[in-house]
Amino acid sequence: MPRHPRATQRGRRGFLAAAGALLLGASPPLRALMPLAPGRAVDAVPQLDAEQSRAFRAWVVRIADAQIRRGPTPRWTHRDCAGLVRFAVAEALAEHDLRWRRAMGMDGRLPPEAVPDALRAELRHQWKRPDGSTGAYVNAIGLVQENSRAVGRDLRLARPADLLFFDQGEAQHLMLWTGRRIVYHNGAEPRPGDDGLRAVSPRELLQWADTRWRPDAANPNFAGVYTLAFLT
Repeated sequence: MPRHPRATQRGRRGFLAAAGALLLGASPPLRALMPLAPGRAVDAVPQLDAEQSRAFRAWVVRIADAQIRRGPTPRWTHRDCAGLVRFAVAEALAEHDLRWRRAMGMDGRLPPEAVPDALRAELRHQWKRPDGSTGAYVNAIGLVQENSRAVGRDLRLARPADLLFFDQGEAQHLMLWTGRRIVYHNGAEPRPGDDGLRAVSPRELLQWADTRWRPDAANPNFAGVYTLAFLT
């Protein structure tokens, strides 16, 4: 996974400007993502409407950004790239009462509460897994293959809370787009002064020395942008 000193500065320009020079390309065959087994049905997924989806995306971004600014909350226990996504989604679907806000250190203006309780309960900790089961845990491949839909390999299509998926063959990696920058956990064990969390601008990642981590259609290791299946 891409590693560098902790970077929390915001990109100077928006995502469209940073990714504007990308060329569209045909998606290469992926080594890790495989089609569903023959005869296996695709289960229906509860859908959030447009307003609910916007609110959910805003909550995911707010929660992920808080981890970058303040460091990981003790509530987040499984810390790796997929763990950041699972945690942000779970907390976005939680009940955001006073106790939750205090535990998360959330204050100030917060996103609207647009997702009904019944839908939150139906979606929270209910990740689909390749074996057909559901639960609170799913790995990076499972997040993409079982719980997301492909948007494309053009970064200009990404919306806040969308995922960037990199397939390195034996290892896969997820990053999260916040609308201004790309955030992720590098999967390393925490060390003094380094919690493994990173935040970079699209321009930085597009110029990364190790080209395997560039979110560019010309990079065969960049599988593309994905959005969670229950979002509109």
